[in-house]
Amino acid sequence: MDNMPQAYACINKDEEIRKNSSSGGIFTLLAEQILNKQGVVFGAAFDENYHIIHTYIENKNNIEKFRGSKYAQSKIGICYRQAKDFLDQGRYVLFTGTPCQVEGLKMYLKKEYENLYTQDIICHGTPSHKVWEKYLEYRKNISGQEPEKISFRNKDDGWKLFNMKFEYPKSNYKKNQNQDPYMQAFLKNASLREECYKCKFKKKNRVSDITLADFWGIENILPEMDDNKGTSLVIVHSEKGQQLFKDISSKMIYKQVDFNEAIKYNPSMLESVKPDPKRKKFFENLDKVPFGKLVKKYTYRRSFIRRTFSKVKRVLIKN
Repeated sequence: MDNMPQAYACINKDEEIRKNSSSGGIFTLLAEQILNKQGVVFGAAFDENYHIIHTYIENKNNIEKFRGSKYAQSKIGICYRQAKDFLDQGRYVLFTGTPCQVEGLKMYLKKEYENLYTQDIICHGTPSHKVWEKYLEYRKNISGQEPEKISFRNKDDGWKLFNMKFEYPKSNYKKNQNQDPYMQAFLKNASLREECYKCKFKKKNRVSDITLADFWGIENILPEMDDNKGTSLVIVHSEKGQQLFKDISSKMIYKQVDFNEAIKYNPSMLESVKPDPKRKKFFENLDKVPFGKLVKKYTYRRSFIRRTFSKVKRVLIKN
């Protein structure tokens, strides 16, 4: 392939899979393609305590464990070693993860494998394990229940204004990304790991075969592919990735787009985010202040109008 990655807007034709996916449901097609060859798929999943781990599956019935974004750092554990064992046995492997995790695998393997496929994401950055665990504790203290299912990207109210959703035996919790405290801290860059603010893995040409992301800005580029149910941006970096894309193409609606146009609304492909000015205070108080209050204190931003009104009010009082 030439030096410019190939970019596509994609939607899985299976509406049920798309509904239960973060964006357009393309990861599921990639995973199915490898599993149909008796291969193995690695990805991020919840364990029994809803901690986020990296693990593998060998059966299509388990794909749902990996479906949907997990906005926290997954614990890699022994996945690199397991992937190498499967590759050495001659089995196909699809390894999915953040750009740093995929490059980590490549460095661990020290050689190319024809039977290895890799897929990374356009990554905003990842909060630490501890931040996620503090949030889980906070939700349990409020609900008094253990969750039966958690979704970072519930699309009941659409793809663009997605929800954090906890499903409990007796009730549900659902708040959109602007209301939920965990997502507020994440999106305002207060809870990310230190390395994420100077990430060296954000670049145009990646070691992965395919990069997946939400196609933000699709309404401006291809409005006919925007129904607010989720559209994936698929970026292909290698001949192997192009073949894999071709193999699943009959199961999706897709259209090629200009790479630079595609990432215009997805700057995290190339650039690290800047830390929130109060990030240091956020972490200093993570063990001291209840999570909800912590987020409100160290990430909350009043609107410009409210800030201006407060300043005017103070001036009037003084006078």
